[in-house]
Amino acid sequence: MMLGAQPPDSITVAFWNLENYFDPFVDSTKSYNEYTENGSQHWTKSRFYKKRNNLYKAILAFSHNTPIGIMGVCEVENEFCLHALFAQTPLKKHNYRWVHYEGPDRRGIDPAIIYSKDCFQLIYSEAIPYRDPQNPKAVSRDILYAKFFDYQSDTIHCFVNHWPSKYRGELETVESRNCAARIARHKVDSIVAVVPDAKIILMGDFNDTPESPCIREILGAKPLSECSEQDLLVNLFAEPYKLGFKGTLKHQESWTVFDQIIVTKSLIDSNSIYCTSSDARIIHEDFLLTEDPTYHGQKLNRTFLGPKYLGGFSDHLPVSILLRYGHR
Repeated sequence: MMLGAQPPDSITVAFWNLENYFDPFVDSTKSYNEYTENGSQHWTKSRFYKKRNNLYKAILAFSHNTPIGIMGVCEVENEFCLHALFAQTPLKKHNYRWVHYEGPDRRGIDPAIIYSKDCFQLIYSEAIPYRDPQNPKAVSRDILYAKFFDYQSDTIHCFVNHWPSKYRGELETVESRNCAARIARHKVDSIVAVVPDAKIILMGDFNDTPESPCIREILGAKPLSECSEQDLLVNLFAEPYKLGFKGTLKHQESWTVFDQIIVTKSLIDSNSIYCTSSDARIIHEDFLLTEDPTYHGQKLNRTFLGPKYLGGFSDHLPVSILLRYGHR
């Protein structure tokens, strides 16, 4: 990418939880090896490559075969999986690179940031560890941070989150997500303290809804219509009726929005590179969904349902926004 080059009209920023995107090999450094040929999930090479092919075809389809500027993903095992997806498929023509650190998750799944070198230049990255002062033994996924230059040498700060899940129950895990929210907000505040109008994007599977206290109150992300002058963060996914679909994941008959993209108000107010709430959407291509005979309507075309192999895409839908260039 040449800094100062003529920018396009817009660039897509996306996030997708890839649902247990493991390689099929035994990892001797991990105690969890269920996604292997002899593991409980019977994760063979053919199943891995079917999953990889499903993912790349989906990304090409919803990006309309153009480069995605920045794409956050989670539930990725390692560099092998990223290389297989972004460097060994037709996606390679978009010059994708990635940021990934091996994290502490028990199952070995991590967040990653993929970016097109045609759109952004990486300046710096780090994995921000999850540390809970109230529970020092608690382990969860890192928050991944990267800083980029764009076409016009604007700086974009990006965070990819995969907050602790509700697997053990909501009340039992709410404090874990509160802790993750405090860690993310502290890092955002440290950037804004130096650059008050910093352009920051937080994306991820927050394992909670936009109206939850951890997102609204602790992280401080609200819909634009409710933001006061003092508020810093705008949740572009806080008003689901504007997003084109009911939610990003389904539990029984209920759709919810766990996958969200949040930005600083400076990215909405900017006259160089900016975004609007009308450009936020839940990607719901037909092939990502299938008929739901039990709870009616549609459900996700996922890879597994418990131990049962289904051969689909993911148990989450992707989300995206547009970064636009030029004056409004």
